[in-house]
Amino acid sequence: MKRWTKLVVGAAAVALATAGCGSGGGSSDAGGKTLTVWLMSGSAPTSLTDALNKEFSDAHPGVKVDYRVQQWDGIQQKLTTALTSNNPPDVIELGNTQTAQFAEQGTLLDLSDSVNDLNGGQWLPALKESGTWDGKQYAMPFYAANRTVIYRKDLFAKAGITAPPASNAEWLADIDKLKAANATDPDFQALYLPGQEWYTLLSFIWDAGGDVAKQSGKSWQATLEAPEAKAGVAFYQQLVNASGTRAPKDTDEAKPQQSDVFAQGHVAMMIGLPWELAGAVKANPQLSSQTGAFPIPSRTAGQAAPVFLGGSNVAIPAGSKNADLAKQYLKLLSGAKYQSQLARAGSVPGTSTDTSGLDATEVGAAMARAARHGKVTPITPKWGPIESGENPLKSMLTAVLTGQKSIDAATADANRAIGQALSG
Repeated sequence: MKRWTKLVVGAAAVALATAGCGSGGGSSDAGGKTLTVWLMSGSAPTSLTDALNKEFSDAHPGVKVDYRVQQWDGIQQKLTTALTSNNPPDVIELGNTQTAQFAEQGTLLDLSDSVNDLNGGQWLPALKESGTWDGKQYAMPFYAANRTVIYRKDLFAKAGITAPPASNAEWLADIDKLKAANATDPDFQALYLPGQEWYTLLSFIWDAGGDVAKQSGKSWQATLEAPEAKAGVAFYQQLVNASGTRAPKDTDEAKPQQSDVFAQGHVAMMIGLPWELAGAVKANPQLSSQTGAFPIPSRTAGQAAPVFLGGSNVAIPAGSKNADLAKQYLKLLSGAKYQSQLARAGSVPGTSTDTSGLDATEVGAAMARAARHGKVTPITPKWGPIESGENPLKSMLTAVLTGQKSIDAATADANRAIGQALSG
């Protein structure tokens, strides 16, 4: 979840001084009730939360909003402690891969009957799914972000490329043109693609019709050995081999930070998030006028590949003493007024199909277009340890790209590891 918070931090700094940071939960004071709200650092601009809290307080005389900004570092344990206490907060933000775990533990309030009140008709399907568990809705989408291809317009023009590629075939052809046009630059990379960028791998697997796992009843089965999943791995390998990337094959986009590599001026494309472009521009301001973005291309011409939608949900703890007020807070947050502010800050709004606020930048517009085809990882509490531990998808990619294993052998090993984790 941490990687998604950086997106909005780059667009609108959060003034932590305006909110106390503590571990106390909801309470009632002498003047009336207190609604305790925990949102995460970097999730929403201060201008949004200030206006939201004031409007809520004005509409509920005698109710005080105790708004507390939390840090992602250590939040899992902090939430676990708070949600099992006798006095939890009333509204909390969760990473969308955390929600199923807390829902399974019975520490979140069932919101199934409130979906319509929370603008549920406009929720993106993948975001709605991320807040469900066992057929019930336990969280409302807050915001999301997804990867796009960030590229150098000047280098594309130099290579005679007049428009971004509209298919995988065009993408590979453009890579060849870029390499030919920059053959005199010994440090040139048409595409910087680290060996373990498994979120990008998901796009290729989904685009080929595959998945990492499928649900059957209440259980999950790993599906990496299916031909469609193998096709996604094969395209990742093809892209790495064609691109001329010098990225390490045994690390992800954070080691080194790919935004730092892009800023050096010898890379034509990277697959990344808006905050990564912001970081590159900060290091090399000339890139501000030279960069654009387009959705990750699909095998099918004219379409965008599905993308992983990472982000946050908001939920009400089951033990909240102010659940009815908390629902009113979520209802206000889900409205167009505040969702449009999230879009202008650079996020895909969680409860609105209006993403026009993202159109102010090319990367925002590309992100919004790709988000329509967004997906999420398996909605099960058992996925979190897979993702944060010895991720079999990362090991699989490294094995394939270094030639240690064939695609058949590597996918079989990863399939076995994921299957055991999902059923264990």
